[in-house]
Amino acid sequence: MSESKPKPAEPEWDPTYLHSLREVYVIIALFAFFCVWSIFVCYNYGYLSPGEQRSTVTTVLGMPSWAFWGLCLPWLAVDIVAIWFCFFFMVPDDLGEDQPDVYEEMAGIDGKETGNE
Repeated sequence: MSESKPKPAEPEWDPTYLHSLREVYVIIALFAFFCVWSIFVCYNYGYLSPGEQRSTVTTVLGMPSWAFWGLCLPWLAVDIVAIWFCFFFMVPDDLGEDQPDVYEEMAGIDGKETGNE
């Protein structure tokens, strides 16, 4: 006779943990997207092959166009996305009631305040 062991129950995850996990996935995805964008644009538009000569350099706002499209624009875009992420996407979680500070408890045990006198 074979006894089948009951399948262990899935753990009940804390909502704070689930929110932070979701936020980590979004941050990693945004980092990967903007990193690939910068590398792709800078490599394809800023790199010259050894035998290649460029007679003129196109500029955008006084910068070489590859630097503007590959560095400046993604940095500005990620700043806008970070502001949106911080103010509208992240969820403020209740972390419970405040616990007394350990340092204050230890100072109370001695019966005297610690500090410069």
